[in-house]
Amino acid sequence: MAHSVTQEIRAVYVPDPANPQINAFINQTPPSGYCATFPNDCKPLSGVRLPVRFASVQAIVPGASERNGAMFSMPAQWRSLVVSHVFTGEAATVEMRIGGFGSQYVLSDTAVNLTGESNDERAHEALWGGRSWWFVTPPCKGAAMFSYGPEFYRFFWRAQDVGTCARQAAFTIPWMSYGYLDVGYELRTPDPLQMSSGLYVGELRYSVGPGMDIDTGDNMLPDSAEVTFRFVLDVQHVLKVDLPPGGNKVELIPQGGWQAWLQSGRRPERLFRDQTFNISASSRFRMSIECEHAGIGGCSLRDAQSGSIFPQVNMSVSLPLSITDDKGQPVQKRRLTETSTDAVFQPALYVDRAPGVLHFEVPSHYMENMIEPDKAKRFAGKVTVIWDSEV
Repeated sequence: MAHSVTQEIRAVYVPDPANPQINAFINQTPPSGYCATFPNDCKPLSGVRLPVRFASVQAIVPGASERNGAMFSMPAQWRSLVVSHVFTGEAATVEMRIGGFGSQYVLSDTAVNLTGESNDERAHEALWGGRSWWFVTPPCKGAAMFSYGPEFYRFFWRAQDVGTCARQAAFTIPWMSYGYLDVGYELRTPDPLQMSSGLYVGELRYSVGPGMDIDTGDNMLPDSAEVTFRFVLDVQHVLKVDLPPGGNKVELIPQGGWQAWLQSGRRPERLFRDQTFNISASSRFRMSIECEHAGIGGCSLRDAQSGSIFPQVNMSVSLPLSITDDKGQPVQKRRLTETSTDAVFQPALYVDRAPGVLHFEVPSHYMENMIEPDKAKRFAGKVTVIWDSEV
């Protein structure tokens, strides 16, 4: 009974500080088969060996049609599948094509006995009309490496386009088999910067048999009816913010300091502080704030002496140029509030310890009540800045 074969294709994205411009998945599927033995010849393909066996149901005879002889028709076109986040269901698209395939044909007798030639090399050539099995009809092309023995021949053909690749036997072959199926494949993976952290899974199925996706004709029949490629994409994003020493204590002061107020009684126009930070980010994130003392559109401060709460600190953020908002615009003094759920930012590439600025400001209309002659006051409050990767 024909069965199904499943092959897992696993890829991972981990930001690389040494190569921030490279934002792509890395295929971690262990190679096997031809592409594992000859990786340089296989490039740009990756390869796996599948336990799919084919065997003839009748003799292959000279003059037989393609479908009754030795032929391969492989799905060389790009095909797409959806991978979904295992927890959130977030979807992304992966594309795959089979760009090469190979196996080992095994004859019912030695090529020398089947053809009457004097040695293995000449016998295998004579068996297929005087040219080695390496020479195949378009759209296929033989790869660089092959090997053979008295009754077998190992090969790998590149599928340069969709079509049937075949060889015509010059002598009767009572029985023949392919012992396995090597598959060389290419992938187009989604942009990991547009994906959330976590695992994404999906499957792409190829039917096997006469007239199916993987078709070896009406004579060479498979022992598997389906090949399933199960994709597992692992996205491991980075979101890290570093403040300089003491950066968690922000003192709001006038432009130029307090000298103008102390020496001439000139009330400052505003109180402010720009606090730098370094951000490492490889995916979209949201920013908001939490206030110890809530205000309207900002956080309030508490007068330590009277206990009154009224001045308001407005907060905004400026981010590195490679991080934009959801409209693709630079982030310069973008207002942050406790309800700023729309403050979603997206790196264009992996950002590694790039500088940003948090802007704190008490507006001018609070100055008269906050700063009075001969009255010392101290206003304080806690503001929590949230960088949230769960967008």
